[in-house]
Amino acid sequence: MKVDLHIHTCYSDGAFSPEKIVDCAIEAGLGVIAVTDHDNVLSYGIASEYAKDKPLEILPGVEINTLYKGYEVHILGYFMDLNNSDFQKLIKNQQQARVKQTKEIIYLLSKKAGIKITYDSIIKQVAEGGSIGRPHIAKAITNAGGTSSVIEAYNKYINDDSNVYVQRKTVSPFDAVEVIYDAGGIPVFAHPFDVDIADKLTVEMMNFGLRGLEAYHRKHSPAIIEYFSTLAEKYGLIVTGGSDFHAPNPNNGNIIMGKNFVPDWIYDELMKEKRRMELAK
Repeated sequence: MKVDLHIHTCYSDGAFSPEKIVDCAIEAGLGVIAVTDHDNVLSYGIASEYAKDKPLEILPGVEINTLYKGYEVHILGYFMDLNNSDFQKLIKNQQQARVKQTKEIIYLLSKKAGIKITYDSIIKQVAEGGSIGRPHIAKAITNAGGTSSVIEAYNKYINDDSNVYVQRKTVSPFDAVEVIYDAGGIPVFAHPFDVDIADKLTVEMMNFGLRGLEAYHRKHSPAIIEYFSTLAEKYGLIVTGGSDFHAPNPNNGNIIMGKNFVPDWIYDELMKEKRRMELAK
């Protein structure tokens, strides 16, 4: 059974609706997926309802964007109680931080770069209630004629070295892990290869409830997969993985159907961890 535990929809920075994600997953022969939008869980109910008579299992998931010592650290969560008050508060605070950051960047773009974009031009790029972020700001800059491409917008304006960029006031990875764990969820360190201090940070986050490492990821080579799988085994963590799908890649076809499929035993281990945590409560 093919599994993909890291997928984004139009409720964050993905290109497809939850319904289209379900159709693509079935077409790709996947049996289990998790929708893991940034800082919100709105797509889960939509995808689940659409898939209820289809040969596909949808797992509740989320990807929380955090900051720690200048690093962007992403924390995946699976099987949280989505109505848990602390989890809901976390999501609400993350959304408010996104709005505040975006409005500050819009102001600085106008004042310092002479580029005028509107908040509406950004929020219309995501489904209602979805998470706005840097990709949407970059696209709005390009659409307004501020740059000739989204890549140029990133290079000139959407980075820490730009005088119009404002870093988001987000939670720490420890807070995100703890809230997910306390809500009955399984917190996982997403694409740890992106973080230079991943080894040390993994140990620190375990003190707050970290239960897994995302070893399988489209950016991880076989050697990197082996490295983080070994690290997970060393610390008694589970291994997860997914495509981190956002949009089709014209060079490689649909990333959902990419090379880096997750072994079916990953799903089994995730479900074992879920049952273990339920028994421990």
